[in-house]
Amino acid sequence: MSRVLILGGGFGGIVAAEALAQRLGDEHQITMVSRSSRFVFYPALVRLAFGECEPDDVSFDLRKTMLNRRVTFIKAEVARIDPDERKAVIAHGEVEGTIPYDYLIYALGRRLATERVTGFFEHAHHLLNVEGALRFGEAIRDLNEGRVVIGECPHARLPVSVYETAFALSKWLRENGDPKAVRITVVSPTTIQSEFGDEKMAVLVNQELLKQGIELVPNFPIASIGSSVISTNDGRDLNYQLLMLLPPFGGSSAISHLGVTNDEAYVNVDWTMKVIGAERIYAVGDCVNLAGPKMGHMAVNQAQIAAANLAAEIAGHEPVAHYQHDIMMVLDVDGDGIYFHKDLWSGDPASVRHGRFWSWAKRIHEKYWEATHA
Repeated sequence: MSRVLILGGGFGGIVAAEALAQRLGDEHQITMVSRSSRFVFYPALVRLAFGECEPDDVSFDLRKTMLNRRVTFIKAEVARIDPDERKAVIAHGEVEGTIPYDYLIYALGRRLATERVTGFFEHAHHLLNVEGALRFGEAIRDLNEGRVVIGECPHARLPVSVYETAFALSKWLRENGDPKAVRITVVSPTTIQSEFGDEKMAVLVNQELLKQGIELVPNFPIASIGSSVISTNDGRDLNYQLLMLLPPFGGSSAISHLGVTNDEAYVNVDWTMKVIGAERIYAVGDCVNLAGPKMGHMAVNQAQIAAANLAAEIAGHEPVAHYQHDIMMVLDVDGDGIYFHKDLWSGDPASVRHGRFWSWAKRIHEKYWEATHA
């Protein structure tokens, strides 16, 4: 009998738990530890902010979901990992002390690094949770005029929700407000091409911004936020009436003391999703040290690979699955969608398509995820 411990209840943790429950027999024990008992489908928070769905549509009870899949769920905060003793140290929650394991999947995601941007929580709206999305939606409905700034801080690595928010606001203003009285500005710490790693995607997104009259301010790394102005370290300022930003992130601290992370505390993994320099530990999701944006579908793919290889390791076999690092997404643009697929480990050009079908396919995928996991 092997004890498998999964730390984290996001996309990676859930999919890893499901895949292991299917691969391992009843004699093995699977336990998930998460700081929250509710899973939030983060890609839908933009739609929630603009009233296109309800809070219950974007979250579900994680404990019930795991129970249905033969996984023990514990709501608790993980303090650190002790690989020598093979145990996780719990700071507080439903259990205290330590939880032993034989194999571990580390899926604790990223930590907020808002200390890098002065004034973030005091002045900026965000899409980090259901409550934040609802507050941003209320602020939009109360807005009559002025500039709305939407963007991401350095090291956020979440460009999709920035552009989807800008396009959704443009549509909302045309249907409910006065587009001429409200100016929409998107700020990026780099450029569209750098964010997505592809020139074709950058051209298409920029064309849509121009078509809808949305201003783009590239190479604007936000360092501080005041009550009506955002600023860079080199003295550039931008005024706003309403602000929605994605904050800086860094790796989770629970594993950073083991010497298996990069300078930002993201976990180094190999092609099997095994942690480099640690035995019997795999890592998946936003916590891993891989290039490009951090996206839910990446966490799902990584979790499936990790589960397959962990199950093989338990059985005494060599790794059976190889992770392929790519971006595959649909960016909603006023009822249409931009489909983008790019292999980040090769020099091959991206596949970019544009049309209403892709937005429809994205909605079907979201509904399928919710129906099969809630």
